[in-house]
Amino acid sequence: MARDELGDLKAFIAVAEEHSFTRAAAKLGVSASALSHTIRGLEESLGLRLLTRTTRSVSTTEAGERLFHALVPHFEQIRSEIDALSELRDKPTGTLRISSGVHAAETILRPHLAKFLPDYPDVNVEISIDDGFVDIVGERFDAGVRLGESVSKDMIAVRIGPDWRFLVVAKPGYFGRRSAPAHPGELTNHQCINLRLASAGGLYAWEFEKNGRELDVRVGGQLTCNSIMMVLHAAVDGHGLAFVPEDLARPFIQAGQLRTVLEDWCPTIQGYHLYYPNRRHASPAFARFVETLRYRG
Repeated sequence: MARDELGDLKAFIAVAEEHSFTRAAAKLGVSASALSHTIRGLEESLGLRLLTRTTRSVSTTEAGERLFHALVPHFEQIRSEIDALSELRDKPTGTLRISSGVHAAETILRPHLAKFLPDYPDVNVEISIDDGFVDIVGERFDAGVRLGESVSKDMIAVRIGPDWRFLVVAKPGYFGRRSAPAHPGELTNHQCINLRLASAGGLYAWEFEKNGRELDVRVGGQLTCNSIMMVLHAAVDGHGLAFVPEDLARPFIQAGQLRTVLEDWCPTIQGYHLYYPNRRHASPAFARFVETLRYRG
């Protein structure tokens, strides 16, 4: 296949992924008109319409969808092999795409990036924040970050953080209006700040355990957020009880802005792991990234 034909196929993949000639053109570093001309030429050479264009969006036809799914794995393999060639260079190069929840990004990735990026200036890192479960293979991420217990068994998992726990916290003044709960079941009588899960859309049930007894409590209250940071700050603002990671709450607890309850019911959970497909060819850049994050505590 001629070089320009490979370029045409790469252009088609970009448009199919972005559903927009404008965004795809920006991604490829060409003009939208030039990209449109390229796609028209590809369609004419194949004798098939690959894209349906409207004034608002671009979508693949049946033929386009079939071609897209046939091409993507091969282009990903080519990218992986090209990245692997950096083994012949003095410095790792390439782009790493990582999917992570906001808590792991703030407490694990952000501190390590402060060292990794200056040490490897030819490596680019893209962090995508999503607290739901992401198909890292289908979405073409190099790796994802999740709690150890949540990682699929067909993935390689590398521990990158210590075990930790959630705590029930509230502004001290909140307890001036009502007594503190002595048992998780009493939370249903309190104003609680709910967390809506991005993956399923439902509300997170607060998970407790004591002496081997597990208890999930669905709480109620006026305020619901889909960000754990917003939940934490809402508790600091006095809107009710919140169930948040201890490391995020600890500075506010030490400053007297938050008070904990039910600590003896808050179990330790597995720490964060970096996970990726076991068939993935580890480029030098990715290997360095894994070693930078690896937990050694």
